[in-house]
Amino acid sequence: MRQAWRWFGPRDKVSLTDARQAGASCVVTALHHVPAGAIWHAEEIEARQREVAFHPDGSMTHLAWEVVESLPVSEAIKTQTGDWRADLVHYKRSLENLARAGIETICYNFMPVLDWTRTELAWPLGHGGTAMRFDLADFAAFDIHVLKRRHASADYEAPILETAKERFDALDEAGKKRLAANITAGLPGAAEHWSLEGLSRQLALYAGIDAARLRQNLIDFLSEVVPLAQRLGLRLCCHPDDPPFPLLGLPRVMSTEADYRVVLDAVDLPANGVTFCAGSLGARPDNDLPAMAARLGPRIHFAHLRNVRRDAETVPCSFFEDEHLAGQTDMVAVVAALLAEESRRRKEGRADAEIPMRPDHGQEILDDRTRGAQPGYPAIGRLKGLAELRGVMAVLGRHRGRE
Repeated sequence: MRQAWRWFGPRDKVSLTDARQAGASCVVTALHHVPAGAIWHAEEIEARQREVAFHPDGSMTHLAWEVVESLPVSEAIKTQTGDWRADLVHYKRSLENLARAGIETICYNFMPVLDWTRTELAWPLGHGGTAMRFDLADFAAFDIHVLKRRHASADYEAPILETAKERFDALDEAGKKRLAANITAGLPGAAEHWSLEGLSRQLALYAGIDAARLRQNLIDFLSEVVPLAQRLGLRLCCHPDDPPFPLLGLPRVMSTEADYRVVLDAVDLPANGVTFCAGSLGARPDNDLPAMAARLGPRIHFAHLRNVRRDAETVPCSFFEDEHLAGQTDMVAVVAALLAEESRRRKEGRADAEIPMRPDHGQEILDDRTRGAQPGYPAIGRLKGLAELRGVMAVLGRHRGRE
């Protein structure tokens, strides 16, 4: 697999030099300053390519921008309201500009309002480091008692309601603000963050939109953009819901293999593919990740390799970001399935035989604690994860070579 590194631009506290030293071969990034629905203009794309290729002193980084994460889909497109058709035209223009720049893999998601959601961005671990965590009771405390969403209590079981009330009562004003800020942080690297009032307004846009309607809106979107991507030689890959279950009364439609199968079959072109995020999908105990990686393999265009540990075998549940090889997902089996898919592609002569992957997220360890990097994207925690994954790939690759 092609070993990539997510980078958030010149202000990222983790530099491109760090990425090279960690062993990355290429960069995953985006135009984080451009709002959803706007055009990614060629000049902006080229400027980011130069920032990736060259250090400020003009020396070469020996890295290139190879994967977009993410080209965001606007809320207008997701709900098919307002100027959504204009946003769709802008999305197509952005794809054309990315194709001209030679960037072929584009990750996106179709999560309504909130993107990946955590209640704690620096949860203390026994070894002295920290990890990101989603705590269902804390989320319920926010939903019911901070956001005060109408009928929110109906979405939680009695034990969660009781714990949520206890947690909320124990929070001071600073704690309430911190919880709200963690949950409404938005897309990693983006300049946009929801206020409570703004979040409530966004939720209101989804009144009357159930899972079936949202899924159809996704299929409508893909029916427009995938044929263009196919002609341009691009690979679109949808990131799963994170976490993979409904939040704030909003539907989620990319949480299971069955969800992906519906969408892949509805727009059945090779350009319509999967971002296989082991951490997101692993937050559901009913997702068999090695089997999913094998069955969805031909349409996996990008892989996020990370691991989580669930507090309970229920949907929904609480979980935290574990070490890459230490969570409940059999990461060795997942990597084996992806390497087998690469081997199959090589035999077919596919140009995209090598699947780009990145060590997703990471625990903050050692000097990460003082660097102040983007939550979930520390330098040393990801370096450790990439080193472990590289070791797994080396051993499995050697074993396959002897077969």
